[in-house]
Amino acid sequence: MKLLFIGNSHTYYHDMPQIVKTICAANGISVSVTMLAHGGKGFLFHADEPEVRFNILFGGYDYVILQHTAHPMGELSEMREGASRLISWIRQAGATPVFYMTWQSKRLGAGQQKPMTDAYLYLAQRHGCAVAPVGEVWWDFVAHHSEASLFSDDGEHASETGARLAAYTIACTLFAPRIHAVLPEDQPILESIARVKKERR
Repeated sequence: MKLLFIGNSHTYYHDMPQIVKTICAANGISVSVTMLAHGGKGFLFHADEPEVRFNILFGGYDYVILQHTAHPMGELSEMREGASRLISWIRQAGATPVFYMTWQSKRLGAGQQKPMTDAYLYLAQRHGCAVAPVGEVWWDFVAHHSEASLFSDDGEHASETGARLAAYTIACTLFAPRIHAVLPEDQPILESIARVKKERR
């Protein structure tokens, strides 16, 4: 199973795609991961990059995970235009697109997550594809585990725990119910994923 991650620093921090691979391997799922990520860049930037189009069309990927700019998100029209172009190539290649919903900054908090959530859910409905609801799982986890630190020192990027939460959410979106906690301390992350999934039904 081949996975391609397209995004920015919220994808490459702590080598998050490799964490997805490790989680999958521990659950008996063999995947390979490739990443195309540039700090601060979104869908429209990637749609203009020749290597992105080439990798999507000819890389033989099963899933392509798409992550847009987060802090700030920028113009929604650019997000939508870039997503449409990327997904057209993904469909042409016979792969499955999956959106990776990011989280709001620590400064703005959970109360400002909804616009980001809505932007990704709109694209998912428009294009008929799944969303890995990392942002929603993030704030559910914070609400239940206030002692945990998901943010890095800048209050925007993920700590190692935050990256692990993102990786589990993506793995569960792709391969549930085959994903189980690799370590005992990972179980609370899976509980947050289950709560969000139940709320969105």
